[in-house]
Amino acid sequence: VDVFQAWCGPCKPVVNLFQKIRNQVGSDLLHFAVAEVDSIDALEKYRGQCEPVFLFYTGGELVAVVRGADAPLLQKTILKHL
Repeated sequence: VDVFQAWCGPCKPVVNLFQKIRNQVGSDLLHFAVAEVDSIDALEKYRGQCEPVFLFYTGGELVAVVRGADAPLLQKTILKHL
């Protein structure tokens, strides 16, 4: 989940990375979503930050958080949890 604030928007460059990985591993294993923190109370702790935050869930449980658009770290995190 790409967590963003309305004033800066979702991290568009990372969408391409996720699409590439999804094409490699299959669409059944990887799902990508965006969530605006200002409209979701459960994400309140991520408000007021100026860097993108990516939340990784497996089986409905939060398994990893990556702060910043670090493509190699994002890819490593995705592949680790698949």
